[in-house]
Amino acid sequence: MEKANQKLEIITKYFADLSELQIKQLNALEDLYKSWNQKINVISRKDIDELYLHHVLHSLSIATLLENEENIKIVDIGCGGGFPGIPLAIFNPKIQFYLVDSIAKKLKVVENICENIELKNVIILNKRIEELKNYKFDIALSRGVAPLNQLWNWSQPLLKKYNFGGKFKGLVCLKGGDLNEEISMTPKKVNQIPIIKIFPEDYFQEKYILTVQNNS
Repeated sequence: MEKANQKLEIITKYFADLSELQIKQLNALEDLYKSWNQKINVISRKDIDELYLHHVLHSLSIATLLENEENIKIVDIGCGGGFPGIPLAIFNPKIQFYLVDSIAKKLKVVENICENIELKNVIILNKRIEELKNYKFDIALSRGVAPLNQLWNWSQPLLKKYNFGGKFKGLVCLKGGDLNEEISMTPKKVNQIPIIKIFPEDYFQEKYILTVQNNS
């Protein structure tokens, strides 16, 4: 059985039923990101040592909204170095993730990491979000890339229309701080979920998941 490294304990604290493969993939992330960070500043150097708390666990807060089932397609808008897409793809191996960014050098990092950990359910696209008009997704993700109303405008043409039976479909964002203005400027109802209620860690004070359902 693959043994989790000590820093990964912040993940296994909340996700006790990870498979051996998932632990192996998560274990590998620290060395891979540290190596790449010496060449490209993918992650802030001040918190690279807190990769699992600040980036992996933060990303996995979205896992509480997802059903790990086949035929679901999720796009990570402006994925940068691969967050939240890579941790979520590790956690949800049946879901197909599309990691999209217009900056090729960041996607080089994402591609290398996915190859190294043999992450099979990721498609990497070096495109602007406006170039994805021929794609349709169930869920769009973003981690602080742009204001919420802009993210909604970008994602809405890409999202399938649904009459809901309970499962979430729409836009999911990770954001922090005072979000009242962003929420008020978004034309649809926004649900704001404090991450500290999911993971009671001090780091998640004033950090939130915002969701916008894309029902017809």
